[in-house]
Amino acid sequence: MFDMIHINQVGYLPDSEKIAVLPFPAESFRVVSAAGNTVFDGKCTKFGFDGNSGDTVYKADFSEFTTEGEYRIASGEATSPLFKIGKNALDKTLRDLIRAYYYFRCGCELDSEHAGVFTHKACHTSLASEWFDHSVEKDVSGGWHDAGDYGRYVTPGACAVAQLMYAYILYPNALKNLDLNIPESGNGMPDFLSEVKYELNWLMKMQKPDGTVYHKVSTAQHARFVMPEKDLGKLYLLPVSSMATADLAAVCALGYRVYREFDAEYAEKLFETAKLSLQWLDENPQFIGFRNPEGCGTGGYGEGSDRDNRFWAYCEMYAATGDEKYLEKAKEFLVYDFPRTEFGVGSIGGLGALSYLTSGRITEDDKLAEAFRSMFISQAHRLKWLADKSGYMAAMDEWDYGWGSNMGLMKHGMIFAVCDTLCGAHEFGVYAKRQFDVLMGVNAVGVSYVSGNGERAIRRPHLRPAAADGIDECIPGMVSGGANRRPVEETAHKYIPKGTPPMKSFADVVDLYSVNEVTIYWNSPAVFVAAYLLN
Repeated sequence: MFDMIHINQVGYLPDSEKIAVLPFPAESFRVVSAAGNTVFDGKCTKFGFDGNSGDTVYKADFSEFTTEGEYRIASGEATSPLFKIGKNALDKTLRDLIRAYYYFRCGCELDSEHAGVFTHKACHTSLASEWFDHSVEKDVSGGWHDAGDYGRYVTPGACAVAQLMYAYILYPNALKNLDLNIPESGNGMPDFLSEVKYELNWLMKMQKPDGTVYHKVSTAQHARFVMPEKDLGKLYLLPVSSMATADLAAVCALGYRVYREFDAEYAEKLFETAKLSLQWLDENPQFIGFRNPEGCGTGGYGEGSDRDNRFWAYCEMYAATGDEKYLEKAKEFLVYDFPRTEFGVGSIGGLGALSYLTSGRITEDDKLAEAFRSMFISQAHRLKWLADKSGYMAAMDEWDYGWGSNMGLMKHGMIFAVCDTLCGAHEFGVYAKRQFDVLMGVNAVGVSYVSGNGERAIRRPHLRPAAADGIDECIPGMVSGGANRRPVEETAHKYIPKGTPPMKSFADVVDLYSVNEVTIYWNSPAVFVAAYLLN
């Protein structure tokens, strides 16, 4: 596996940087057409030892080669997977990353017209009961399955939706005209926003009349590996949390900004939902965390504080209304020590900063905007330092290779993109692209971490319908969690020997949920970065 040439297996825009990584000594390389003809050659440069992979690597820079077509990189007897150079080289990947959300849909039938072979019947449509009071029942059908399981969780859902909507705000040219072939296509709203709306509709259902928000809905335990319509366990509404309440307020206020151009009535519904939850937050400053009650074994998504969530909510309401009282409330939380550049899950303060910077309400010599830009730039410099000392150009240190490392990789790409787009720090643009290259195959295991995209793309993610549908082909567009230096499964050593370097601690095995699960909030930062590259 490790003597191959690592490349972005989807490809490159013609004028972009193009660098392949060779984990073996090499003096020269060739760009070879699909027909086997050498069309470009160059000299390799030695990078040296890369600690996170254990490799001594060499680089092949063929950025000056811009001819559109399909190629491989060759050096000696080694070759890379096939890749494209072209203006549309990344188009399918962006579309697949977004289309994945259609396959995550809960509560509706996926038919062959829209899902191809990956069909299933409607699922999880029964009423859900409150965990501690079964007499209280509520229709909370809809939304997206969160991950490899069938639970639906408010805080991760809000995070994913927010990252997607910010991709639309910042990079609409890449997203507004996409034909996603979903049931809502042709309704006058961009398909991208119609898909996001499917999750927003569910999130609003999770709000109680007093403005509080149930933390999640799920069965008591994760289902076996069955198709979603076969998961017939009783659905439960788990207790409210102040994080879920704040995140719903934030994402609905953000949605008000995005959707009012297309559907004023729907935007107003989002706004009223946000206002109700924010009113509860105003009147209830206490932190209400979340832990699974005894007998519940689905995802927890607990947090130790809600200060970053509340900060985000007030920033979004200020961006939506321009009312200074919300800005003053947001500023009250700046005395607390939570990260201002984190985009979620679990730490979400960066979305508050992003809200302010995109609000359209920044004044000349705005000190708060300047502070937020400085924080993003400072973090980008730290990440640039990591990328520059990585043989694979990954802005990751050893500790970043944990559960969902590709989420971290793509969130780092988001920071680079935000610095380029909103902070005037254009030198970071190429680093956003390099993180995407890592995701797509410029990594020490030589895999594309996006199913259906690349010659050596993942095929066996920890995803119940993908394992239960009896179809050998994998649902496309799913982002794997990626390398994890400490996988938790007892059987992991069968596939990942102890002592394996962090970047190589991966196996494309369905049982290894701590390295190969998929989630809606691992796709969303990848969508953001891909949209940035294509905008």
